[in-house]
Amino acid sequence: MQITPKQRNRTIVLGEAELVRLRQKLVYLHSTTDLANILGTTICQDNLDAVAQLPDCFVDLLFLDPPYNLDKVFNQSSFKQTTFENYKRYLQQWLKPMLRLLKPTASVYICADWRSSPAVFVVASELLLVRNRITWEREKGRGAKTNWKNCSEDIWFFTVSEDYFFNVDAVKLKRKVLAPYKDNKGNPKDWELADGGNFRLTHPSNLWTDLTVPFWSMPENTNHPTQKPEKLLAKIILASTQPNDIVLDPFLGSGTTSVVAKKLGRQFIGVERDELYCCLAEKRLELAKKQPAIQGYSDGVFWERNTLSSQKRANSLHKNET
Repeated sequence: MQITPKQRNRTIVLGEAELVRLRQKLVYLHSTTDLANILGTTICQDNLDAVAQLPDCFVDLLFLDPPYNLDKVFNQSSFKQTTFENYKRYLQQWLKPMLRLLKPTASVYICADWRSSPAVFVVASELLLVRNRITWEREKGRGAKTNWKNCSEDIWFFTVSEDYFFNVDAVKLKRKVLAPYKDNKGNPKDWELADGGNFRLTHPSNLWTDLTVPFWSMPENTNHPTQKPEKLLAKIILASTQPNDIVLDPFLGSGTTSVVAKKLGRQFIGVERDELYCCLAEKRLELAKKQPAIQGYSDGVFWERNTLSSQKRANSLHKNET
């Protein structure tokens, strides 16, 4: 029997009964609260209001994916493109109050596109220490007749101080070896001969070309217009946190940061003002218990694109060995 595109569509949706049930799980803060009461929750609230009620100095990783400086509709709200100076003021408005939430050893990642990236750098570099700018390939993107196709985004990496955590071994990328060199004894040199092909573990760079934007046949997909891939968050969380560290996302959207933190054994808090997206986040957190896998991350490493068959063989061999 032939499977139709409609049957392959795995986009997460919510029925009315689910919305009613999941709304009961959302948190609304009206006064200062203890950390223990909000760990592992989705706070349905404007992030400035929520941040004012959060305790000091508890965040190990702050991940920020604010609206970029362009016209965009987010369910029942929208963002309008503005001037560079106005966008800077917008960034300052919410970033400064969040600094008191950070531990001295905390890391901060801020997403941007080419329009908003300069403003992010200017504002955040006055408040934090700049470590790097990651550029990742969205793979998708509309073609342009009078300009270059826009298919990349930035993620700025900052820290609060010189004392911060970064685990490079946790985020190495497994790439196919196109020219498999051997030593004078005929053994693989800096690569591994495996059943699924010849691969090499490489150090992660600030250019990420191994990501796939969620789409309709992926189980993590939602209808959120700017949803980030789980694999992207996995790289950041594994690099900049340790197990049980606390991850905060004040622009949670449909919940990717919380979901990946849960899958990787980190504690988390998400803040999102749109109730539908909050409920999507809660449903994804429930699904994470049954579906703990992260597409593109298996056998303890990140794999480049189009290596699913090799990943399956590697996982099968690993299971047989154990």
